[in-house]
Parts: sequence; C-alpha cells; structure tokens
Amino acid sequence: MPDQVVLDSSAILALLRVEPGGQGVASVLDVALLSTVNMTEVHTRLLRLGEAPVTAWKQISRLECEICPFTQEQARIAAELIQVTQPYGLSLGDRACLALAIDRQGKVYTTDRAWKNLSLGIEIEVIR
Repeated sequence: MPDQVVLDSSAILALLRVEPGGQGVASVLDVALLSTVNMTEVHTRLLRLGEAPVTAWKQISRLECEICPFTQEQARIAAELIQVTQPYGLSLGDRACLALAIDRQGKVYTTDRAWKNLSLGIEIEVIR
C-alpha cells in the first residue's frame, strides 16, 4: 500500500455511490488526501444528483481521509499543468488533484482513464 494516496473527485464519488472501484478507495482512506477543491466538486456533484445539501455534506465529512487546503504552491503547479493536460481536457479540479499529488508525492486514484497518458513523475492508478 502506498504511503499517501491523493483521491480525485471521481474516486470519492465511486466510493460514496458504491460504484466499481469504490472498494479500492475504501481500503486506502487511512492514508488518503483530498484537496478542498475536489471536496467542492464532490459536494457539487452530489447536489446535482439530487442529494439534500446537509446529507451530501455529511457523506463527505464522514470520510476518514485528510482534507488538504489548496495552497499557493498547489495553485502554481495546477496552473502550470495546463500545457500538459489540455489535450486530455482536464479541469481545474483535476489539475488541483494532480498538484496535491505532485506536492506531496502521493499516488493518485481516479476513474479517468486519460490520466494514464500523463507523465508527471507521480503514480496514477485508474481504479476501474
């Protein structure tokens, strides 16, 4: 098991919505990191799926992972990733996740297969 795992929004949603790959996320929560940017994305997605705001927030808040504020250094890294990630259509949230992983040298868990094409000096695990 890796020392630290950075969770993409898609990985958290797979866990919360009991989708394929979610069990793998559950097994690493004790070493997992989640950016506040990705926390926002997860909350937004749950609301769009019809969850009540309080219920959605409780689901996210109960996760037993470290919530990491989006730092100035991560903002710089995320912005500079645009050149490498633009061909794959990665969003700001995606780049925030990758920036946290680069900053902390963690392994990323995502459901986005396009990320496997990235060469960023970090390990990327596509969970389904």
